[in-house]
Amino acid sequence: MTPADAPDPAVVNLGYARVDVQRSKRQGMPEAVLCLGKTPSQIAGILEVLVESEGTGIATKANRTVYRTIRTRLPGAIYHPTAKLIHVGKTLPPQPASVLVVSAGTSDAPAAEEAAVTASILGHPVGRLFDVGVAGIQRLLSETDRLREAAVVVVVAGMDGALPSVVAGLVDKPVIAVPTSNGYGASFKGLSALLAMLNSCVPGVAVVNINNGFGAAAVAHRMTRSA
Repeated sequence: MTPADAPDPAVVNLGYARVDVQRSKRQGMPEAVLCLGKTPSQIAGILEVLVESEGTGIATKANRTVYRTIRTRLPGAIYHPTAKLIHVGKTLPPQPASVLVVSAGTSDAPAAEEAAVTASILGHPVGRLFDVGVAGIQRLLSETDRLREAAVVVVVAGMDGALPSVVAGLVDKPVIAVPTSNGYGASFKGLSALLAMLNSCVPGVAVVNINNGFGAAAVAHRMTRSA
């Protein structure tokens, strides 16, 4: 076997997936499994590899059917139903940077919880401030001290997507905006919120994709993590 033909130690080839088992060494956090489009058995197989190699495994956009399969093969698996997230194994080493997850409405809770649970697994102290949208802005303004105490604020909103701009105008820390697909008519399943967040006039707002709470937590982690 020539060096070019040698197996890549960073990859475990399962046939249906090439699992990246050295991602945490390169990026500071392990690979996660997006459940959409995969069978429960495939998800379980990938998680088994990740737990063995990295010590932890995360599966996002998971339902209870997937969880039941995972639990038979990995009994320690934990399902977070609101976040639709499965976690197996250890959390990452504690991080000093705190993450506050803020949501506009109760219907934004799935994406907000995905961000909060992921940040917690990645080792961060996590706070939650939910249902404080701009329609009742006094709910947010009464929590200004909490907003300013966090190292990073993740703000989740659908509809008009206005909340991240309001929060960013109150704090001197990074704000990561997560548009959600909640809304009707001209919300276009989250597109209007996404565009509103991208067009924020407040400096310091970063925007992830629609319903991507996991991605927001990953940005917060990579932005603030200690070695």
